[in-house]
Amino acid sequence: MEREDMARAELRAWLRLVLTPHVGPGSARKLLAALGSPQAVFAAPEAALVALVSKRERTALGKEPEGLDEQVEATLAWLAQSPQLASGRMARQVLSLADPAYPQMLLQAADPPLLLFAQGRLDLLARPAVAVVGSRHPSPQGRDNAYAFAKALSQAGVTVVSGLALGVDGAAHEGALDGGLGSTIAVVGTGLDRVYPKAHQALAHRLAEQGLLLSEFTLGTQPLQANFPKRNRVVAALTRGTLVVEAAVQSGSLITARLAAEMGREVLAIPGSIHSPHARGCHALIKQGAKLVETAQDVLEELHLEGSALGAAANVSSAEANTCQDQAASVASGEDPILAAMGYDPVSQEALSARTGWGAADLGARLLELELMGQVARLPGQLFQRVGMA
Repeated sequence: MEREDMARAELRAWLRLVLTPHVGPGSARKLLAALGSPQAVFAAPEAALVALVSKRERTALGKEPEGLDEQVEATLAWLAQSPQLASGRMARQVLSLADPAYPQMLLQAADPPLLLFAQGRLDLLARPAVAVVGSRHPSPQGRDNAYAFAKALSQAGVTVVSGLALGVDGAAHEGALDGGLGSTIAVVGTGLDRVYPKAHQALAHRLAEQGLLLSEFTLGTQPLQANFPKRNRVVAALTRGTLVVEAAVQSGSLITARLAAEMGREVLAIPGSIHSPHARGCHALIKQGAKLVETAQDVLEELHLEGSALGAAANVSSAEANTCQDQAASVASGEDPILAAMGYDPVSQEALSARTGWGAADLGARLLELELMGQVARLPGQLFQRVGMA
């Protein structure tokens, strides 16, 4: 009982520090460095705080933040309901900066979160990792590439980190889970008691069992717009490098890439068609010095991860990434289903048939129509390519 009371007191002090208004992460870390623990911060006399924080911050520290008791009870209940992993460890954990399990890569960042809420395999935090990020509305090739690169990296024993968003993020998590060895970490912009986007409910459940869900936000936190850049910095900090699969010139993926570069991490990008708006962000990064990669092997070599468990799957290239993915989003937008499945890179009729489910006769007839309309070009080798921005 005494140990439980100590754990409760410690958790309460950390949550109080996180929730105290006007005391930012920088000031909180300054206080912790000087005084040693949250309990010591709140027990310190005014004179000890004068040299550390402003008067406004000292005043805020003297008052318990609104809703603190409710947050403590909610967190304790969330932990108590934790399922048990095969390793015997409880799946749900709250890690503070002082916890030995707190990821070392994140400690190296300029602004590591004071607390991390985790559900799943904490062992993934100690493995070499690569961030895989990109558009929420990727082309078919982009979705395939995200899945295939992530699967190959995971098969090579590398953990794939992403943000659980629609599009590239979701495909990367799925590929890494299917790869098995390295698995995947999803850093989210909400409390871990909710899933955003809702379309990823099943994926989040799978991540909690086979991968890891991670958040710096307290339980009950809604998906506020300001949370996602914060989420992106954690994605970048946890990894040795960030691979951008597809991105527009103005996108959250490029924010993650910029943050990675500022932290001294590598930035890598997959090139695409010059006709594709999805490729412009990647091309901009390459012009700025990002590493152009065509295969998962390129990623492993650039990040010096090519040793241990690398198998033939790591040689998958963007041209070979042919996993069939759902094209419903593109079709729902009113785009021709064949053009949506085609994307912007050269593709064979067989690959289009696999992506769309169309039979050879119907597909051939539609391709001819699109060719006569000037929207598709027939290339050598029985390949087809979308023309311009049609």
